[in-house]
Amino acid sequence: MRHVQITDAEAHLTQLVDAVERGETVVITRDGRAVARLVPEPDHDEAGTRKTMEAIAAFRETMPRLSLADIQSARREGHQR
Repeated sequence: MRHVQITDAEAHLTQLVDAVERGETVVITRDGRAVARLVPEPDHDEAGTRKTMEAIAAFRETMPRLSLADIQSARREGHQR
C-alpha cells in the first residue's frame, strides 16, 4: 500500500489510477494524516451472474404452477393453524 501526499496525488493522478488498476491501493495523506484511499474496483463476474440467473430460471421451471386462488387458499390455511 502506497502513501502519497495530496499535492503529489494532484500532480500524478493518472499514474496513481494506473497503479490502482493494476491492483495497488493508494492512501492519500494531508499533513501526514490519511484522508482518502484509492482502491481497485471489484471485478464484476458477469458470466457468473448470468450462469446463476440461468440456474434460477431452470429451477423455477421445475416448480408447480400455482394460480392466485391456490396461493391465497394456502395463505389462509397457514393463518388458521
